[in-house]
Amino acid sequence: MKLTLTHVKHIANKIAVDLNRSGVITMTHGLDGVAFEAEKHLIENVKKEMVLEEKVHDIVDENEEQIDFYLADERQLFFMIKKKLAEEFGVILSYEERFSDLAHTILDGLYEEDLIHYEVNENRIKNIIYDAITGFIADTGEIESAVIEKLRSYKRKLIPGTDEYDILFEKHYLEELKKRGMA
Repeated sequence: MKLTLTHVKHIANKIAVDLNRSGVITMTHGLDGVAFEAEKHLIENVKKEMVLEEKVHDIVDENEEQIDFYLADERQLFFMIKKKLAEEFGVILSYEERFSDLAHTILDGLYEEDLIHYEVNENRIKNIIYDAITGFIADTGEIESAVIEKLRSYKRKLIPGTDEYDILFEKHYLEELKKRGMA
């Protein structure tokens, strides 16, 4: 699942909490310092992908006439261009590799800023961060499914993409996060 800016704060908090609960690190500036540093790296990573996607959209838009003429699948074309430009923009498209790299980057940032101390193998710490990211994403899929089911149960039909749908989705999403202790 793709990371978004709305997920970043929650993932950063989960990383801080999971590291604290692990019992293998000591935090020098508490949960907030760790969460802030993790959030900084998560935002940077998400923004890199946003810049890449903006460039791909520009390329697709510039070639819209040719795409229509050849009846090309725009989604498939978008992904092919994104794949070709990903390395140039510093974006790893494989989520497993990307989250592993991100976990390492966050760990480096926490160490360099002297926010954590540990006496175990750094791979163990990196794995805690990686598991926090992937765990949140797995939970988010369940949360989004629960929210979508709630919205489908409304008597009136809500149309995805409308303001009303988006507002209700966000409201129920936050409720689900709170219910699961993630907000």
